[in-house]
Amino acid sequence: MKKLLLTVSVSLLLVSAFSQNISKITLSESGHVSAISFDLPENVVVNLSQDGIIIDWGEDIYKGRMENYRNKLEPYTGKVEYYKENDNDAFIGKIKFIGMTRISYYASYEDESLAGKVKNIGQINVEYYPKYENEAYKGRLKMVGTVAFTYFPAFGNDPNSGKLKGVGNTALSYYGQFDDKAYKGKIKSISSVSFKYYSSSEAKEYRGRIKTGSHIQTINGIKFFVKL
Repeated sequence: MKKLLLTVSVSLLLVSAFSQNISKITLSESGHVSAISFDLPENVVVNLSQDGIIIDWGEDIYKGRMENYRNKLEPYTGKVEYYKENDNDAFIGKIKFIGMTRISYYASYEDESLAGKVKNIGQINVEYYPKYENEAYKGRLKMVGTVAFTYFPAFGNDPNSGKLKGVGNTALSYYGQFDDKAYKGKIKSISSVSFKYYSSSEAKEYRGRIKTGSHIQTINGIKFFVKL
């Protein structure tokens, strides 16, 4: 009986650990991160900003059936708990439990620049670039579990400063300031997937629109959604 209980407990822990992960990164065509989505049990999704603030959360009723292009989430009807008045000032009123998944935040007595940012989502640790880093990405996500986030540094008038450069082993590139004005600064590639756009010399109604390259790509286990 004890062995059975131990096996069940370990199984639940493994399910919990592997159910909390980055599922999707939503970007604009210009490479700005709109949301970083985490999958929780019961089809729950938590959308996090690149600065570590929860944008929204809820149940994705489309999960496993079709792509949720609108990123619309339905209210979750399971266990929900919030931090209370006797908790640290930095996270009073913030969401604490969604189902069995606990969310924690950096406290006010830690680095003041991190106070209130998400610290853990279940078993996943979240770290940020410190305040003395490059102006273009200080305070942004640095590590989510074992996945590293990198950004292009602030450099002169570079239109790509601060844009996402890499997620783990997945590299992103962008068209530069000397490229055609219809698509300069837009995503050029995500890993081996290239994006091409209609130029300023083509029909007005098409200029700047994606010509080749699917706006949904799953690379290294993470879905990249380029929002049109």
